Amino acid sequence: MRSTGITLFGAVALLASAASAHEIISEVNGDIVAPFDIRNAGAAATERLVTFFMELEGEAGSIKPDATGQLPGAGVAAYVWPTGLDPATVGFEAGSGILALAITAHPDFDDTPLFDENGDGEPTNDGADWHSHWVVLEGTEDCSGGFKVRDVSPGVDLLPATAPHLPIALDSPGMSPQLSGKTARITVPVADGEGVSFDAVTAELRVHPEGRTPLLCVTGVHDVASGDLSLPGRVIAKE
Repeated sequence: MRSTGITLFGAVALLASAASAHEIISEVNGDIVAPFDIRNAGAAATERLVTFFMELEGEAGSIKPDATGQLPGAGVAAYVWPTGLDPATVGFEAGSGILALAITAHPDFDDTPLFDENGDGEPTNDGADWHSHWVVLEGTEDCSGGFKVRDVSPGVDLLPATAPHLPIALDSPGMSPQLSGKTARITVPVADGEGVSFDAVTAELRVHPEGRTPLLCVTGVHDVASGDLSLPGRVIAKE
């Protein structure tokens, strides 16, 4: 796992930069474990939906964090698409950070209480299965990976209706990800998404071992498709 070396201030500057590429091509890196080594990433839109994908060097979703049996210190594996969308697009506070779409797995807790991913009739026991989130990311020097999921106060800060009311800017809207072969893919409801900027990242996150803030840190970055989190990808119209 490698660090991007991106500071909070650098990330803000990079997000403001212009780019022209549609699909992002990423070179193979033998130092990155294959299921998290991004080869390319792209996104396509209809009038009301956007499909994001990334192609990996290895089998998508084949590696998950080890279970620890407790929420404090729990690990999270993630395939993430940071976007240029405003967080208000999906119900968070406007201008509150980087809106990112994530496919995650974490065996020690379930943060999708409205959905039964494994189909066993119990919706609160399937955090280890790959599932989706919208999250708002903020740059911080308090996390080794340079970013955190924004800390919030449920009932005070603006959150989407399907947020699980954890004290972080995380929504659990129930879109089903597809991890098949070397591809991670997900379709989400976003109207008029053509032209939106994006990047692709594979990362590890961890819950604070003592339950303090920042509660959910990016602790390590496997790969960034652009190499510098400059969001060079552009959502194209679906053919």
